Amino acid sequence: MQISFDGKVALVTGAAKGIGKEIARALCGSGAYVVICDIDDVAGQAIAAELSKTGRSEYRRCDVSSDGKVEALLASIEAEVGHVDILVNNAGVISTGPIDTISANEWDRVFAINTRSAFLLTKGVLPGMRTRAWGRIITIASVAAQAGGGFLGNTCYAASKGALISFAKGVAREGGGDNVTSNVICPGMINTEITQTLDAAQREMALSAIPMHRPAEPDEVARAVLFLASDLASYVNGVTLNVDGGLIRH
Repeated sequence: MQISFDGKVALVTGAAKGIGKEIARALCGSGAYVVICDIDDVAGQAIAAELSKTGRSEYRRCDVSSDGKVEALLASIEAEVGHVDILVNNAGVISTGPIDTISANEWDRVFAINTRSAFLLTKGVLPGMRTRAWGRIITIASVAAQAGGGFLGNTCYAASKGALISFAKGVAREGGGDNVTSNVICPGMINTEITQTLDAAQREMALSAIPMHRPAEPDEVARAVLFLASDLASYVNGVTLNVDGGLIRH
């Protein structure tokens, strides 16, 4: 069965770089009209222009932690492109350092971008998806949520990602009866600009804990998104899928 999203509109947040960029690329390559949302105008416009050469894509700037800006974003997409069929909540920031060094402002900043954004966007698209009896909401969390943090993510980061898992399960319960699925992907160590900041010793220690002894490439996470967004996963709802090479073994 070939995966095709012809006629579908996908909104991917945090899509200018890294995992989000590859998710946007994969969805666009499978026929979706992809709206790339970010605050990095240069990178966002560049990937949208690249994808538009062979598919349909555009860039829209939005601070997804702002309710007013999210409402404006969704209204403009609805009016100018069409309703959102596939939402990928990917926007996020990292936070490092032990809990006693984290200020309340830093805690709130991380939760605003990582967690509040998913709430605002999901709240905005879910009613329409339920009315149309079709929708896919895929939220990118992290294995840090299951391990209490990691090499690059501290307790604050882990908590913000853990909240996403619980949130997505609630959305799965609310939307499932109307054929709207909500699932989570938890990436492990991914070969992005962030993980490339690890020094040799840190990298070796991280890889030694992964049974596959390598980081994932961003497109490997993107392929998991394609599956969950497709009709191949029509009865997959409320699931947390780890893409981590076996790092977290339940």
